[in-house]
Amino acid sequence: MTVVIGTRGSELAMWQANYVRDALLRIHGNLDVRLDVIKTQGDQRLGADTPGPLDKGLFTREIERALLAGEVSLAVHSLKDLPTEQPDGVMIAAVPAREDPADVLISKSGLGLADLPAGATVLTGSPRRGSQVLHRRNDLRIAPIRGNVPTRLRKLAESDAEAVVLARAGLVRLGLDEPITERLDPAWFLPACGQGALALQVRTDDAETAGLAAALDDPASHRVVAAERAFLAGMGAGCRAPLGAYARYEGDELSVSGMIGSLDGSRVLCQEVSGVVADLQAAEALGQLLAQRLSGDGAMDIIDEARRAAEASEDVG
Repeated sequence: MTVVIGTRGSELAMWQANYVRDALLRIHGNLDVRLDVIKTQGDQRLGADTPGPLDKGLFTREIERALLAGEVSLAVHSLKDLPTEQPDGVMIAAVPAREDPADVLISKSGLGLADLPAGATVLTGSPRRGSQVLHRRNDLRIAPIRGNVPTRLRKLAESDAEAVVLARAGLVRLGLDEPITERLDPAWFLPACGQGALALQVRTDDAETAGLAAALDDPASHRVVAAERAFLAGMGAGCRAPLGAYARYEGDELSVSGMIGSLDGSRVLCQEVSGVVADLQAAEALGQLLAQRLSGDGAMDIIDEARRAAEASEDVG
């Protein structure tokens, strides 16, 4: 049997696709597994000088179209890039064991977030990261950055900025984690929903490939990210609002923390829920409960503010 994996062409995406290919071959040694590199709208716009973060889906739609057309049989995505609403005809067949979901700070001076000099510039393309940095250090300056992981590291080195915030998982996977100055504990610096996890996507009518992919599923990781994605869906915020979540097992209970913050970091709302979770449906219900509680705290006002800011930025652009 031949399995064609659809993937983006960035270094990190290729690492992820090769990781899945090698895992499939270890379990199903008689497979012929090939990679098909697909350029997405997100890849085309990464270098564009346009304001604001890129919408979820820009890094996945072309790959999903190829999947639905039968041009590839399995798609490998960074789960945080995958919209919570998937196209009809595709599903997430597996979530392999999740890498550390934490964000990290890389600073030129080797100083952590609390010790950066007043007025220092921190690079990030994420409203969530920017909001949380400013909430803790409103004397810092946030500046936008785009590009893949190596590009962002290069841009930091070539700029006058003091530091950059990146996902630890991507740095570890590419062997670029040596410059990390500080791991920002997800207990207080909440990551993006699904950060550090991979999604293996197949067609709903392709039971054979779904069965092959299911062998790579890590049930605990799948439930954890299902809770985070249900929270994201319940908030209806997309990637433009400063929103994050962190789910983890503590004994038999799954705890899910969520945050929503203003773009300037002046207001950050946090909530946490927990419960005994043994399946995906229960995990999703826990994430939905968290969204309901945070919405009751005034989160929707912050989301509306972020939407207005995004629309104003698009008008200017």
